Amino acid sequence: MDLPAIQAALRERNIDAWLFYDHHHRDPIAYRVLDLPAGLMVTRRWFYLIPASGEPVKLVHKIEPGHLDTLPGTKRKYSGWQELFDQVKAILADYRDIAMQYSPNNLVFTVSLVDGGTIDLIRGLGKNVVSSCDLVAQFEATLSAEQIKSHFAARDAIDPITAAAFQEIGRRARNGGTHEYEIQQWILEAFHRENLVTDDLPVVAVNANSGNPHYAPHPENSKPIRQGDFVLLDIWGKKNTPGAVYYDITWTGFVGKSPSARMQEIFSVVSQARDIGVKTAQTAVSAGKAIAGWQVDRAVRNYIQGAGLEQYFIHRTGHSIGTEVHANGANMDDLEIHDERRLLPNSLFSIEPGIYLPEFGVRSEVNVLVRPQAAEVTGTIQSEIVNI
Repeated sequence: MDLPAIQAALRERNIDAWLFYDHHHRDPIAYRVLDLPAGLMVTRRWFYLIPASGEPVKLVHKIEPGHLDTLPGTKRKYSGWQELFDQVKAILADYRDIAMQYSPNNLVFTVSLVDGGTIDLIRGLGKNVVSSCDLVAQFEATLSAEQIKSHFAARDAIDPITAAAFQEIGRRARNGGTHEYEIQQWILEAFHRENLVTDDLPVVAVNANSGNPHYAPHPENSKPIRQGDFVLLDIWGKKNTPGAVYYDITWTGFVGKSPSARMQEIFSVVSQARDIGVKTAQTAVSAGKAIAGWQVDRAVRNYIQGAGLEQYFIHRTGHSIGTEVHANGANMDDLEIHDERRLLPNSLFSIEPGIYLPEFGVRSEVNVLVRPQAAEVTGTIQSEIVNI
């Protein structure tokens, strides 16, 4: 835990304190930000208050008094419920605006983890509970130099695997045939050789299955891949090292030399929308202007709407990327939520618009790294449908 950095971030945002709270490991964000041991047996409520200035305060149950001993600050203990309420009132007495893992209307639901009753408790003490979303983004989703290096290492392995996967599809399709699950397993074998890990299996989707954004091939539902088929590959992974960061891309190809005019039309719209999203982020960052995730999504969505295809673009434009493939920074989203979190220096996110028709779907995904004064696409950008 970087206490000086947390306190500086609170002062920058004019927030009096950040109150962490947990029982039964309901708030994994707290354990990561505070660098608490993940294996603690937590059967009673604990609180940890970090003020914008001054010494933190721990509040723990008397039968689990050592749970926060790895953290700095004074310790208070409680046993009964009335004692707990009195102690919470006491440690918050000098503060008004209290950040918690809360989001109004549960909008950023990945951060809104504190239960409603606890929010009632804090508000009942006359406190103004504010969202910790921007704080969480800063301390969960901005990357160190070593983590950025690990992202590029994943890229250097995954980009060649993706290109080779298309080649393998073509080779097998012309020599006895293949199917989605078989190619998925081929990709996983390549991951093993390159010391890559993933939280879920890569997507290999043919024809109508590519129109299902979260399609997952299994042995019992795997479709054959033949000459004349449209194929989508969504591949994400990271190096199998501590603190490594994901690389996450989606490419599309056609088994043969002549994708249909409709396929090329949809790919053109998707790729141009993708590039508009990238440019929107790059322009703002280069100019030193604050930009939120919803603004990137809106620029992409407006272009697809102008092409008359908005009904087929059914998800956000992109997501935060970190040690988890879906991290806790800003998402490029003005559809599923209105994401007002800012694009922060040293943060990483995807831009991946998609248009999903009944017969096939196109998604094109790149990763964008925000530097202090610039933003860059970290991998190869697909410019045309791959001839498989």
